[in-house]
Amino acid sequence: MSKPPRQPRRQLHGVILLDKPLGLSSNDALQKVRRLMRAEKAGHTGTLDPLATGLLPLCFGAATKFSQVSLDADKRYTATLKLGVTTTTGDAEGEVLQTRPVTPEQVNADRIAQACERFTGPIEQVPPMHSALKHQGKALYEYARAGIDIERPPRSVTLHRIDILNWQGDVLELDVQCSKGTYIRTLAQDIGEALGCGAHLIGLRRTGSGGVRLGGAVTLEALMAMSEAERDAHLLPADILLNDWPEVLLSEPEAARFLTGLRRRTSLADAPQVRVYGPHPEPGSHPDRRVLLGSAHIKGGELIPTRLLSPAEVEGMLTQSTPSAAVASASEI
Repeated sequence: MSKPPRQPRRQLHGVILLDKPLGLSSNDALQKVRRLMRAEKAGHTGTLDPLATGLLPLCFGAATKFSQVSLDADKRYTATLKLGVTTTTGDAEGEVLQTRPVTPEQVNADRIAQACERFTGPIEQVPPMHSALKHQGKALYEYARAGIDIERPPRSVTLHRIDILNWQGDVLELDVQCSKGTYIRTLAQDIGEALGCGAHLIGLRRTGSGGVRLGGAVTLEALMAMSEAERDAHLLPADILLNDWPEVLLSEPEAARFLTGLRRRTSLADAPQVRVYGPHPEPGSHPDRRVLLGSAHIKGGELIPTRLLSPAEVEGMLTQSTPSAAVASASEI
């Protein structure tokens, strides 16, 4: 029996917020969705472990230019800890190292709150051996599987908030808001040691990344059951990844110059990162309708391009039926 003909790839521009399932790597999830969407160019916004579920923004076409924004953004997780048991990997995949009693003297509401407070703010974390961090071109977990321990220098991360969501017996659920590069498995182990009983991670769900939240995400199972038109309706504009940045709206002549990479004079205050728009070229368009041109920063009265879309990408986004990002207020230059 012959295979059905391969469907041609399409030029798509935008972002799908995927609710990644358990047991699938970020790249596997990306490739499955890419095939479903028949997209030519795609990328994800940072690795989410196979044992973790939740928010994984997937970028297509022009949106891939802004994937680093999501990679660098703060993250939010729901972390579930098993108290009283430590493992070789810091999570449920590892072998049990030690089992200790979870007593009311060690584990109570006050002591849990104190342990969470202890690790809130800027801290130093030693990356776990069972991680994808590279050493001499190989992932640390490859050394770990071979029984080799590599010295890892501590890394500076920030835990913005750690809130207790639920606590029943030896299971503790936390809401963690943190900087990029934070290892939640390491945090689980550290909190367990601070309580004196040890702990490991038995569940991890990403609920936020930068300005996007899990509430708008779609599951892989749901995407697979949809028609192509229904999938396309879940493709959000590329600027969803920049939605917590200030906006700058350029006039038509200034927009054309900006797209060539030229700096533009502005009276706006300095800003490390802004999203830049031009007017929608469609005749009779509402004044609030605009099209994304790229990102920039403002310094010393100049708007300086950071990442620019090509004219072909701008045209591609205009001809797509993706919804435009919500317009709050834009600054005219």
